[in-house]
Order: sequence, then structure tokens, then C-alpha cells
Amino acid sequence: MSRYLAGRIGQAIPVLFGVTLITFLLTHIALGDPVRAMMGQRADPEVMARIRTEYGLDKPVWDRYTLYMAKVLVGDLGYSYRQDRPVTDVVAERLPATVRLAVAAMLVAMVLGLAAGTVAAMRHNTLWDLCMMILSLLGISTPVFWLGMMLILFFAVWLGWFPISGYGDGAFRHLVLPALTLGALQAGYIARMTRSALLEVLRQEYIRTARAKGLREGVVILKHGLRNGILPVLTLAGIGLGDLLVGAPLTETVFGWPGLGRLLVAAVGNRDLPVVMGATLLFALIYLGANLLVDLGYALVDPRVRLLKR
Repeated sequence: MSRYLAGRIGQAIPVLFGVTLITFLLTHIALGDPVRAMMGQRADPEVMARIRTEYGLDKPVWDRYTLYMAKVLVGDLGYSYRQDRPVTDVVAERLPATVRLAVAAMLVAMVLGLAAGTVAAMRHNTLWDLCMMILSLLGISTPVFWLGMMLILFFAVWLGWFPISGYGDGAFRHLVLPALTLGALQAGYIARMTRSALLEVLRQEYIRTARAKGLREGVVILKHGLRNGILPVLTLAGIGLGDLLVGAPLTETVFGWPGLGRLLVAAVGNRDLPVVMGATLLFALIYLGANLLVDLGYALVDPRVRLLKR
């Protein structure tokens, strides 16, 4: 296990290096001059030059990237141009809200997706199967921002069951609508993958043997069918966590959720390059960590998987 973990960490290092390099170059090319954005078009050129020197923006791009990576290796993500605070502090304040939303959205996706996919497989070629697949297709096709606004209109404005937006005091009521919005896309993918995997497994000989022994259909499906067909679903869930993080900025903006996604959107608008870099790097770390947990989960679900041989 330790050798496997060391190997995966070693593979993650060049990925993180590539993420920082591409993000650094794109932000400095696409976002333009952050000092000009902060000071406006009529700012004093001498003041702007002094600010560029203070933040190291007067150096060539490659020199700035080298200095940035040297600081990252010791845990220093720089200072926010707008807030004049360490980026680590800014990101740390927003991380718990994003993690909470992402975990809740993944739970929603897994519960709804596994349930819909299992029902569709058990009722193959029936009206239930058709309805579940139509719902999953709607979940995949519906834009996150539109679904969020429709949920707000129906459940918050018309029915008044949930708050319209905001984090509140962290109560469960504030989490429901953002989690449903963010988890709907992955629920659709998981439902379709679960249905395909179960249909394949249910054709195997050991399923016929289990039924011949007189086991209840629920036991056959859950214990023998779903457990042996869950591996591709776990893979999809691990990749899907990255999709949840990609969708988080839109969801957090629609619901006024104080997470990393909303911070990233604001930082891009403010040309706050260190915050953009710090949030992107953290997203990459979370994505790689989620995929590692999925790989480790293989061995727990299916003993035939041997991590050290992979």
C-alpha cells in the first residue's frame, strides 16, 4: 500500500506542475495588467510603476513564475492584490464551505443516481426504465445556472421552504438547493452508468445461481449485483468530483454561497492573480486526492483488485 501511495504521489507532482504553469501563463496573458485594473485608466504612472515593483510585476514572466514556484514549495501562495492578505488565509476561509457543498452534492448524486440506475436495471425495457433514463438525461442536459434559478423560484420564492441564497449560519436548509443543483448533473451520469453496469452483471452465471438458491431479489441485486458492478460507478464518481468543482463557481454565484468557486470568479474579475493561482492549485489538489481515494476504494469494494500490481 505504501509503495502504491508513493507512486501515485509521484505521478501527481508533474500534473500539479503543469497546472501551475498553464494557469500562470494564461492568467498573465488573458487577465491583463492587474495594476491597471486596480488603479484605473487615469492613475499616476509613477505610482503604478512603484506598485509593479512592489509585487514583482516588473520582472519577466518566467522570472515571476520561478519566484512563485519557489514560494509555493514552502507553502507561500503570495498576497492578494485586492485584500492585501496572504492567499492561504483567503483560501482557507472559503475552503470549508466549498468542501461542504461538494460532499453534499456528491451524496445527492450517488443516492439519486444509484437509486435511479438500479430501478432502471431491475425494470429493464419498462416504463420505469424509460422514466429513469429521461430524468437522467434531463439532469445531464440542464445548465447548472438555469436549474439553480428554477429551484430558487419554485422552492424558495413560491413555496418558501428554503432560503433564496446565502450561507446563513451553516444550517442544513441553506445547503439543500445548492447541493441539488450541483449534484443533478452527476446524478444523471451515475444513473446511466449504474444501469449499464447492473445489466451486464445481471447476465452473469453467479446471478442465476443466487436466484436459484431462493435468495430474495433485493439481496441478489444489492449484495451480488451492485457490489460487483460498482467499480465503474466509483471511477465516474471520482472523475465527477472534478466536474462538481468546475460547476461550483456557477452554483456558488447563483446561490451567493461563500466558497472557493465564488472567490475564483471574483478574483478573475478583479485581476487578483495570486488568488486565481491559489484557488486553481487547490482545485487540482482536491481533484487528484479524490481520484486517489477512488483507487483505494477499489480494494475495499472488490478484493480481486491488487493495488501494488497496477
